[in-house]
Parts: sequence; C-alpha cells; structure tokens
Amino acid sequence: MAENQEINRSSAPKGALGFAFGAVGLWATNAAVGKTLLAEYPVSHVQFLQFCGAALVFALIRLFPSPLAGEVGSPGAEADGSSAAPGRLLLQGEKERPALTAYVVGFIGLVGTMMLQYIAFASMPVIEANLVAYTWPLMLAAAVIVFGRPRRPLLLALAAMAGFVGVALVMSGGRTHSWFERAWFEGGSLAGYCAAFGSALCMAFYSLVVGRLGVAPERLLLPSALAGIALTFAWCLYDGVALPAAVDLLLGLYLGAGPMGLGYYCWSRAAKLDRGGRIAIVAYLTPIASTFLLALSGESLSRTAIAGAVLVIGSCLAVGIEGMEAKDDAQDDG
Repeated sequence: MAENQEINRSSAPKGALGFAFGAVGLWATNAAVGKTLLAEYPVSHVQFLQFCGAALVFALIRLFPSPLAGEVGSPGAEADGSSAAPGRLLLQGEKERPALTAYVVGFIGLVGTMMLQYIAFASMPVIEANLVAYTWPLMLAAAVIVFGRPRRPLLLALAAMAGFVGVALVMSGGRTHSWFERAWFEGGSLAGYCAAFGSALCMAFYSLVVGRLGVAPERLLLPSALAGIALTFAWCLYDGVALPAAVDLLLGLYLGAGPMGLGYYCWSRAAKLDRGGRIAIVAYLTPIASTFLLALSGESLSRTAIAGAVLVIGSCLAVGIEGMEAKDDAQDDG
C-alpha cells in the first residue's frame, strides 16, 4: 500500500506538467484563431460556437471518464496540506455544498474569462488584449504576497509591480495622454482594456480555487459551458443570426473543443495533480507562445508596447520561478 502511494506521489508532478503543457499549447492558439473569426463575425457568434464545442468535449469526458479520474483530488489536496481522501473531498463537495460553490467557480472561470477575453479581442488590438488577459499569473503572485508567506516577498512584489507597469505600457502604446482622454486609448476602447483585465481576474480566481475543490473538472465545467451556450444564444438572437461558412464553423468549434474545452480540462487536472507549484512556470509560457503566433499572423506592437510585453513576460517568469523555488524549500523543510 505504501509502495503504491509512493508511486502515485512521484508520478503526480509528471502528470501535472503534462496536463499543464497540453493546456498551454492549446491556449497559445486561441488568440490567433479567434482573431481570424472576429474579422468576419460578431463576438456573440464566435462565442456560441466556442461554448458548443466546449460543452461537447466536457460531455464526452463526463460520459467516458478517465481511469485516473478518481485520483484527481488526492495530490491536489495533499499539496494544500489536506490529508483528506478523494472520496471524502467529493462527499463534502456533494453533501455540504452540493456543487453550488463548484458551479460558481466554473462559471466565473470559464464563462467570465472567455466572454470578457473575446469582448476585449473585438474592442482593441488582439495582441494587446492577449497580453493584458494573460496577466492572471501576476494576480496570483499578488494574492500570494497578500495572503501567503512568500520566501522573498520584496522580490516577488517588485516582479509583480514590473509586470503591471508592463501592462500599462502595452495599454498606452507609448501615448502620453491622460487615462481619461479618449486619445490615450486610440488603439482600442476603455471597455476593451477593462474587459481584458476582468478576464485576467476571473482566470486568476479560477486557478487559485479549482485545485482546492473536491469536484472533478468536467462536473463543474459542463454546467458552465451549457450556461455559456444559453447566454451566447440569446446574444446571437439580439445581434441577428447568421450561418457561418463550413471552414469558419470548424474553426469556431475548434476554439471550443481545443483552447476552451480540452485546455480548461487539462489545466484543471494539472492544478489538482500539482505538488510543489511546478505548473506555475508552465502557465507563464502562454503569453510568450500566443504573442509569437500573433506576430507570425501579422499583428505588431509599438516599441513601447514591446518593452511592456518584455516586462510582462519577464515578470511572469520571475514570479513563476520564485514560487516554484519557495515550494521546493517548503517540501525540503517538511
């Protein structure tokens, strides 16, 4: 028994990293493919296809669960300092708070993040919206500084501050106008920047909480995707329904099944399997990969915005490395 537990513990970090890399690989394509569709269709139509594709994936995972699904809660609970068994966690999630908390977390994480992100994509340059939306790791760092006990709080705070300065540079694009003047946002709208920042907040909240829930990812994500379908369908009716071309239909479903569906599922599994915070550094690769793909697709940044992007990505990496080292030290002390 002890030998089996030791094998499970040693394999958990590898499984977490595998799921995390899978999620990042899918997320990296989100902005580039989304930009293509948003050039032809309103946000409501693109989002409706996304949520349909995601719901299909979550339903299939629910119907044909992985043999490892029952083990998902264990490593995550252990990483949080809990000794409760997966079955007990699931029982608590079902009886004490009958999935209500999980559904709220899933709704904020999936529907909130993706809808705000695509509103931002449609309201400002996609490459800028993408960078702002992927500052959620910095927000996690801020949460650690405020609520946790980081090993080097000053360094962590400076790295996070540098990242937010980078966000400001990306948003200003080198413009020196006031925040309240329209010209300052000549590359996009104030609503777009607020939506991108709100998307990051939603994803930071989801990443912080999902690993602590005793509910399998597909159980909280499927209802969220169905809610997203209902909301975006009503939105489509308001905007006017238009049938997409076959290629665009496939691209929209890919955005749902890939970055939204499998991406969220893989990230949720990684968060539950993670021991030692090793997936954090992988998350910070997302803005690098997605910005690179957007640059290949023809998107460009001003010099000031490029400097901001370097600050965002560099601070994300610094925060990720610091967090991983801190958790390694905690494990060694334990």
